[in-house]
Amino acid sequence: MLLAQISDLHIKQPGALAYRRVDTAAYLGRCVDALNALTPRPDAVLITGDLVDQGDPQQYAYLKTLLAPLAIPYFLMVGNHDEREALRAAFPEREELQSGGEFVQYAFDVGPLRVIALDSLVPGSSAGMLCDARLAWLAQQLDAARGKPVVVALHHPPFACHIGHMDDIGLDPTASEQLAALIARHPNVERVLCGHVHRSMFARFGGTIASAIPSPAHQVVLDFREDAPSAFVMEPPAYALHYYDPATGLVTHHAYVDAADGPYPFFDHGALID
Repeated sequence: MLLAQISDLHIKQPGALAYRRVDTAAYLGRCVDALNALTPRPDAVLITGDLVDQGDPQQYAYLKTLLAPLAIPYFLMVGNHDEREALRAAFPEREELQSGGEFVQYAFDVGPLRVIALDSLVPGSSAGMLCDARLAWLAQQLDAARGKPVVVALHHPPFACHIGHMDDIGLDPTASEQLAALIARHPNVERVLCGHVHRSMFARFGGTIASAIPSPAHQVVLDFREDAPSAFVMEPPAYALHYYDPATGLVTHHAYVDAADGPYPFFDHGALID
Protein backbone atom coordinates (compact mmCIF):
# COMPACT_ATOMS: atom_id res chain seq x y z
CA MET A 1 0.00 0.00 0.00
CA LEU A 2 1.36 3.39 -1.04
CA LEU A 3 0.04 6.67 0.40
CA ALA A 4 1.32 9.94 -1.07
CA GLN A 5 1.29 13.13 1.00
CA ILE A 6 1.53 16.70 -0.22
CA SER A 7 1.07 19.80 1.90
CA ASP A 8 1.03 23.58 1.92
CA LEU A 9 -0.10 24.29 -1.64
CA HIS A 10 -1.02 27.95 -0.96
CA ILE A 11 -3.05 28.33 -4.16
CA LYS A 12 -4.08 31.89 -5.00
CA GLN A 13 -6.42 33.32 -7.64
CA PRO A 14 -5.49 32.53 -11.26
CA GLY A 15 -2.47 34.56 -12.29
CA ALA A 16 -1.55 35.68 -8.77
CA LEU A 17 1.80 34.92 -7.15
CA ALA A 18 2.33 34.07 -3.49
CA TYR A 19 4.50 36.72 -1.81
CA ARG A 20 4.82 38.41 -5.24
CA ARG A 21 7.22 35.66 -6.32
CA VAL A 22 5.90 32.07 -6.15
CA ASP A 23 3.60 30.65 -8.86
CA THR A 24 2.09 28.06 -6.54
CA ALA A 25 -0.41 26.89 -9.18
CA ALA A 26 2.39 26.01 -11.61
CA TYR A 27 4.24 24.17 -8.86
CA LEU A 28 1.12 22.16 -7.99
CA GLY A 29 0.62 21.29 -11.66
CA ARG A 30 4.13 19.85 -11.83
CA CYS A 31 3.50 17.90 -8.63
CA VAL A 32 0.29 16.42 -10.03
CA ASP A 33 2.19 15.36 -13.16
CA ALA A 34 4.91 13.77 -11.02
CA LEU A 35 2.39 11.81 -8.94
CA ASN A 36 0.54 10.61 -12.04
CA ALA A 37 3.85 9.41 -13.53
CA LEU A 38 4.78 7.23 -10.56
CA THR A 39 4.99 3.48 -11.10
CA PRO A 40 3.31 2.04 -9.15
CA ARG A 41 0.91 4.88 -8.61
CA PRO A 42 -0.04 5.68 -5.01
CA ASP A 43 -3.34 4.29 -3.79
CA ALA A 44 -4.33 7.72 -2.42
CA VAL A 45 -3.00 11.24 -1.92
CA LEU A 46 -3.43 12.97 1.43
CA ILE A 47 -3.18 16.79 1.27
CA THR A 48 -2.43 18.03 4.78
CA GLY A 49 -3.68 21.61 4.72
CA ASP A 50 -2.94 25.14 3.61
CA LEU A 51 -4.71 24.21 0.41
CA VAL A 52 -5.13 27.87 -0.55
CA ASP A 53 -3.55 31.09 0.67
CA GLN A 54 -6.43 33.15 2.06
CA GLY A 55 -9.39 30.78 2.36
CA ASP A 56 -11.07 32.55 -0.55
CA PRO A 57 -13.86 30.82 -2.55
CA GLN A 58 -12.19 31.75 -5.85
CA GLN A 59 -8.97 30.16 -4.66
CA TYR A 60 -10.77 26.92 -3.78
CA ALA A 61 -12.46 26.90 -7.19
CA TYR A 62 -9.05 27.25 -8.83
CA LEU A 63 -7.62 24.52 -6.59
CA LYS A 64 -10.35 22.18 -7.77
CA THR A 65 -9.41 22.70 -11.42
CA LEU A 66 -5.72 22.19 -10.63
CA LEU A 67 -6.45 18.88 -8.88
CA ALA A 68 -8.80 17.63 -11.62
CA PRO A 69 -5.97 16.00 -13.65
CA LEU A 70 -4.80 14.00 -10.61
CA ALA A 71 -5.52 10.38 -11.55
CA ILE A 72 -5.36 9.18 -7.93
CA PRO A 73 -8.03 9.50 -5.22
CA TYR A 74 -7.20 12.48 -3.00
CA PHE A 75 -8.29 13.66 0.42
CA LEU A 76 -8.26 17.29 1.57
CA MET A 77 -7.44 18.62 5.03
CA VAL A 78 -7.52 22.13 6.48
CA GLY A 79 -4.57 24.22 7.64
CA ASN A 80 -4.33 27.67 9.15
CA HIS A 81 -4.68 29.38 5.74
CA ASP A 82 -7.94 27.54 5.02
CA GLU A 83 -11.59 28.38 5.64
CA ARG A 84 -13.86 25.43 6.36
CA GLU A 85 -17.11 26.61 4.80
CA ALA A 86 -15.49 27.95 1.64
CA LEU A 87 -13.74 24.60 1.19
CA ARG A 88 -16.98 22.69 1.71
CA ALA A 89 -18.82 24.93 -0.73
CA ALA A 90 -16.20 24.33 -3.43
CA PHE A 91 -16.29 20.54 -2.96
CA PRO A 92 -19.96 19.77 -2.17
CA GLU A 93 -19.62 16.25 -3.58
CA ARG A 94 -16.93 15.30 -1.04
CA GLU A 95 -18.95 13.66 1.72
CA GLU A 96 -15.96 13.43 4.08
CA LEU A 97 -15.64 17.23 4.11
CA GLN A 98 -19.31 17.72 4.95
CA SER A 99 -19.79 15.11 7.68
CA GLY A 100 -17.61 16.41 10.53
CA GLY A 101 -19.97 18.97 11.99
CA GLU A 102 -18.05 22.11 12.99
CA PHE A 103 -14.71 20.56 12.01
CA VAL A 104 -13.31 19.13 8.79
CA GLN A 105 -12.20 15.75 10.09
CA TYR A 106 -12.90 12.21 9.01
CA ALA A 107 -11.36 8.75 8.64
CA PHE A 108 -10.85 6.48 5.64
CA ASP A 109 -9.08 3.28 4.69
CA VAL A 110 -6.23 2.87 2.23
CA GLY A 111 -5.73 -0.86 1.89
CA PRO A 112 -5.10 -2.16 5.43
CA LEU A 113 -4.22 1.31 6.74
CA ARG A 114 -6.72 3.48 8.61
CA VAL A 115 -6.10 7.21 8.08
CA ILE A 116 -7.61 9.66 10.59
CA ALA A 117 -7.65 13.28 9.37
CA LEU A 118 -7.78 15.72 12.29
CA ASP A 119 -8.71 19.42 12.15
CA SER A 120 -6.25 21.73 13.99
CA LEU A 121 -7.53 25.00 12.48
CA VAL A 122 -8.29 28.04 14.65
CA PRO A 123 -10.16 30.64 12.54
CA GLY A 124 -8.29 33.93 12.46
CA SER A 125 -5.08 32.45 13.86
CA SER A 126 -1.98 30.90 12.30
CA ALA A 127 -1.45 28.70 15.36
CA GLY A 128 -3.21 25.38 15.83
CA MET A 129 -5.45 23.90 18.53
CA LEU A 130 -7.11 20.62 19.44
CA CYS A 131 -10.07 21.34 21.68
CA ASP A 132 -11.77 18.79 23.92
CA ALA A 133 -14.35 18.02 21.23
CA ARG A 134 -11.69 17.24 18.61
CA LEU A 135 -9.65 15.12 21.00
CA ALA A 136 -12.78 13.22 22.06
CA TRP A 137 -13.60 12.53 18.41
CA LEU A 138 -10.06 11.28 17.84
CA ALA A 139 -10.29 9.02 20.88
CA GLN A 140 -13.46 7.47 19.46
CA GLN A 141 -11.80 6.94 16.08
CA LEU A 142 -8.73 5.35 17.64
CA ASP A 143 -10.84 3.04 19.79
CA ALA A 144 -12.78 1.96 16.70
CA ALA A 145 -9.53 1.20 14.83
CA ARG A 146 -7.90 -1.00 17.45
CA GLY A 147 -6.13 -3.90 15.75
CA LYS A 148 -5.56 -1.91 12.53
CA PRO A 149 -2.47 0.05 11.52
CA VAL A 150 -3.37 3.73 11.88
CA VAL A 151 -2.03 7.05 10.65
CA VAL A 152 -3.18 10.24 12.38
CA ALA A 153 -2.82 13.38 10.27
CA LEU A 154 -3.11 17.05 11.22
CA HIS A 155 -1.73 20.25 9.73
CA HIS A 156 0.28 21.60 12.69
CA PRO A 157 3.17 19.42 13.94
CA PRO A 158 2.67 18.56 17.63
CA PHE A 159 6.35 19.15 18.43
CA ALA A 160 8.75 22.09 18.44
CA CYS A 161 10.73 22.49 15.23
CA HIS A 162 13.12 25.08 16.78
CA ILE A 163 12.57 27.52 13.93
CA GLY A 164 11.34 30.29 16.20
CA HIS A 165 8.78 32.07 14.05
CA MET A 166 7.19 28.72 13.11
CA ASP A 167 7.05 27.51 16.71
CA ASP A 168 5.29 30.79 17.53
CA ILE A 169 2.43 29.60 15.29
CA GLY A 170 2.62 25.90 16.13
CA LEU A 171 0.14 23.61 17.83
CA ASP A 172 -0.91 24.71 21.32
CA PRO A 173 1.51 23.00 23.78
CA THR A 174 -1.27 21.73 26.05
CA ALA A 175 -3.04 20.23 23.03
CA SER A 176 0.24 18.60 21.99
CA GLU A 177 0.61 17.01 25.42
CA GLN A 178 -2.97 15.73 25.36
CA LEU A 179 -2.51 14.36 21.85
CA ALA A 180 0.72 12.59 22.86
CA ALA A 181 -0.98 10.95 25.83
CA LEU A 182 -3.86 9.80 23.64
CA ILE A 183 -1.59 8.44 20.90
CA ALA A 184 0.55 6.63 23.49
CA ARG A 185 -2.48 4.56 24.52
CA HIS A 186 -2.72 3.17 20.97
CA PRO A 187 0.46 1.32 19.92
CA ASN A 188 -1.12 0.55 16.54
CA VAL A 189 -0.55 4.19 15.46
CA GLU A 190 2.18 3.96 12.84
CA ARG A 191 2.75 7.67 12.33
CA VAL A 192 1.49 11.19 12.95
CA LEU A 193 1.65 13.07 9.62
CA CYS A 194 1.84 16.88 9.44
CA GLY A 195 2.67 19.85 7.24
CA HIS A 196 2.78 23.58 8.11
CA VAL A 197 6.56 24.11 8.44
CA HIS A 198 7.42 23.50 4.76
CA ARG A 199 10.35 21.30 5.80
CA SER A 200 11.19 17.62 6.25
CA MET A 201 11.12 16.82 9.99
CA PHE A 202 10.87 13.76 12.22
CA ALA A 203 10.42 13.52 16.01
CA ARG A 204 9.57 10.90 18.59
CA PHE A 205 6.02 11.54 19.75
CA GLY A 206 3.52 9.62 21.86
CA GLY A 207 5.36 6.33 21.47
CA THR A 208 5.47 6.61 17.69
CA ILE A 209 6.98 9.01 15.11
CA ALA A 210 5.62 12.37 14.03
CA SER A 211 6.79 13.71 10.68
CA ALA A 212 6.31 16.77 8.51
CA ILE A 213 7.08 17.30 4.84
CA PRO A 214 8.27 20.02 2.47
CA SER A 215 5.91 21.94 0.20
CA PRO A 216 5.55 21.29 -3.54
CA ALA A 217 6.37 25.02 -3.89
CA HIS A 218 8.41 27.20 -1.48
CA GLN A 219 10.13 26.09 1.75
CA VAL A 220 10.69 27.85 5.08
CA VAL A 221 14.30 28.88 5.62
CA LEU A 222 16.14 26.50 7.96
CA ASP A 223 17.46 28.95 10.56
CA PHE A 224 17.78 28.05 14.25
CA ARG A 225 18.84 31.52 15.43
CA GLU A 226 16.54 32.90 18.10
CA ASP A 227 16.06 36.11 16.12
CA ALA A 228 15.73 34.41 12.73
CA PRO A 229 13.41 36.34 10.41
CA SER A 230 10.32 34.79 8.88
CA ALA A 231 11.45 33.95 5.35
CA PHE A 232 11.10 31.38 2.58
CA VAL A 233 13.55 29.86 0.11
CA MET A 234 13.08 28.18 -3.26
CA GLU A 235 14.59 24.84 -2.29
CA PRO A 236 13.44 21.88 -4.42
CA PRO A 237 9.69 21.15 -4.25
CA ALA A 238 8.94 17.77 -2.70
CA TYR A 239 6.32 15.33 -1.43
CA ALA A 240 6.23 12.15 0.65
CA LEU A 241 5.49 8.54 -0.18
CA HIS A 242 4.47 6.35 2.76
CA TYR A 243 4.81 2.65 1.94
CA TYR A 244 2.99 0.30 4.29
CA ASP A 245 3.81 -3.38 4.56
CA PRO A 246 2.79 -5.50 7.57
CA ALA A 247 6.32 -6.84 7.88
CA THR A 248 7.99 -3.43 8.10
CA GLY A 249 5.25 -1.01 9.12
CA LEU A 250 5.24 2.41 7.51
CA VAL A 251 8.38 3.36 5.58
CA THR A 252 8.60 6.96 4.30
CA HIS A 253 10.47 8.37 1.31
CA HIS A 254 10.62 12.09 0.58
CA ALA A 255 10.77 12.60 -3.19
CA TYR A 256 11.45 15.64 -5.34
CA VAL A 257 8.86 16.89 -7.81
CA ASP A 258 11.28 17.85 -10.59
CA ALA A 259 13.20 15.27 -12.58
CA ALA A 260 16.93 15.04 -11.88
CA ASP A 261 19.81 14.01 -14.14
CA GLY A 262 19.97 10.22 -14.52
CA PRO A 263 19.37 7.47 -13.68
CA TYR A 264 22.83 6.05 -14.30
CA PRO A 265 23.88 2.44 -13.67
CA PHE A 266 26.20 1.39 -10.85
CA PHE A 267 27.29 -1.71 -12.78
CA ASP A 268 28.52 -2.42 -16.32
CA HIS A 269 28.39 -6.07 -17.48
CA GLY A 270 28.19 -7.22 -13.87
CA ALA A 271 31.16 -5.15 -12.66
CA LEU A 272 30.95 -2.06 -10.44
CA ILE A 273 31.77 0.97 -12.53
CA ASP A 274 35.03 2.58 -11.36
